[in-house]
Amino acid sequence: MSYFSKFEKGVYDIKGDNNFRLVTDLMTRVKVRSGVINEISLYDKYDVPSGDTPEDVAHYHFGDAKLHFVILLTNNIIDRYHDWPMDEISFERYMKDKYTNPQGIHHYEKTVSSGKTTQRGSVDFSHVLEVNSTVVGATSVSNIEYELREQDKKRQINLLDKEFLPVFLNEFSSLVGV
Repeated sequence: MSYFSKFEKGVYDIKGDNNFRLVTDLMTRVKVRSGVINEISLYDKYDVPSGDTPEDVAHYHFGDAKLHFVILLTNNIIDRYHDWPMDEISFERYMKDKYTNPQGIHHYEKTVSSGKTTQRGSVDFSHVLEVNSTVVGATSVSNIEYELREQDKKRQINLLDKEFLPVFLNEFSSLVGV
């Protein structure tokens, strides 16, 4: 099954010349229920290797690249070009386009003094607070360090347990109305 295969079709005059064509209703949107997304027992954690696409991950995990939409939906990825981790070449190009000085200071931060004061995992920065440069103990975070952190967050995804894939696909089919 591919993502658009179950979407409703309609007849549409694209150019206004009375030449009607059968087209897929692209306005249909499906969102996985928050209860399903937040149910940790349905998923395995996965770090996307650099350069892998959603299709690659779907092929490795489900055995079918066409099921990439399951990866995207279950991770609430709306824009695969901005919400998915970049490969090294794309990241370098992105940094060049966005920053004149990748080593420049993006922001300052300080470890909090109460509550959670240590990092739990490579993408956990809940123990730090963004502050002004004048705050005692503030440390700088460069543009590249900030963007690498963001990429690392995107790299960690959840993979739906294969056992639940048929249930998920049936639910998806019923949501798109086919």
